[in-house]
Amino acid sequence: MKKIKVLSTFGTRPEAIKMAPVVKKLRENENVIDKICVTAQHREMLDQVLNVFNIKPDYDLNIFKPGQTLAEITTRALNGLEKVIKEFKPDVLLVHGDTSTTFAGALAGFYNNIKVGHVEAGLRSGNLYSPYPEEANRKLAGVITNYHFAPTEKSRLNLLNEGYEDSRIFITGNTQIDALFEVVDDEYVFENELLNSIDYKNKKIITMTAHRKENLGKPMENIFNAIKDVVLKNEDVEVIFPIHLNPKVRNIANPILKDLDRVHIIEPLDYLPFANLQARSYLIVTDSGGIQEEAPSLGKPILVARRETERPEGIEAGTAKLLGVERDNIFREIDTLVNNEEEYNKMSNAVNPYGDGKASERIVEILIKEESVKKKEEI
Repeated sequence: MKKIKVLSTFGTRPEAIKMAPVVKKLRENENVIDKICVTAQHREMLDQVLNVFNIKPDYDLNIFKPGQTLAEITTRALNGLEKVIKEFKPDVLLVHGDTSTTFAGALAGFYNNIKVGHVEAGLRSGNLYSPYPEEANRKLAGVITNYHFAPTEKSRLNLLNEGYEDSRIFITGNTQIDALFEVVDDEYVFENELLNSIDYKNKKIITMTAHRKENLGKPMENIFNAIKDVVLKNEDVEVIFPIHLNPKVRNIANPILKDLDRVHIIEPLDYLPFANLQARSYLIVTDSGGIQEEAPSLGKPILVARRETERPEGIEAGTAKLLGVERDNIFREIDTLVNNEEEYNKMSNAVNPYGDGKASERIVEILIKEESVKKKEEI
């Protein structure tokens, strides 16, 4: 069999986490010649994940610039990827998810007549401007994708409803679960001594993240004030908040939370400690995307402080709740899970809809099978 050439491209920390197990499976397969191109749309946080998974890119576009706009990210990534494609000449270009790198990568593949594989295809919030620009990025990438690797049946149905051919859609599970199972360890020791000193057994530890652009301003104030209300009411609750690097987030959070004894605002965590922190937490409050898949895989209820989500499977399965961004509602839902054991157990024991940890293996098998058929047809 002639080997297939696969170029994997990603540029942010979430993409790197979710593509790491795919890259690993590609490199293990004797039927594949693979190379990795990072755009470094995010630099520092991307490098953290590359180190955790021991990934050494073959090409590093290093496009990050302080204060970069979406247009600048997209054009620099597009120009850089075109040069890589012309040098490597892949059969398939893999992109992931919903970033500007995702869109630029798919477009670069299309412009150069290279087949595009979209890992984590078919997620939809139903609102083109939320999350922004992610919802548009994934829809735009989908138009020029040849292999839609949908994590769930819901994602597949989204794609079918938009007119994509069923034969081009493959349900794989989510690669984020593959990565998570690889790094969570009961014996893990944190570098941050505060995290080692927390009483995870006797305290109800809430891990919180908040960074979503559309939540900046009053919505984020509501989230933080609701957390404050929960802590003041419940003496057995402690909150760990790895705060985002965005100064706008910090300017909102610090006046509300910094003086509370049982709220620990810490610097952002690398993927490895954050995954293990989730595993030891009581529940998760977030406006993030990928965390909505990780927490249910660890048996942790997840409360989503957003108006809508592109991951409705967790809501439907009962592992997650969509809270909106009103202070009273966020407080009420968190307080219920803190104090109502029956409600907590319903969520923590609900069936995880996001996969079994073998998504990456399926993706590679599908690529080899589909590309082998194509090559036979060409002979």
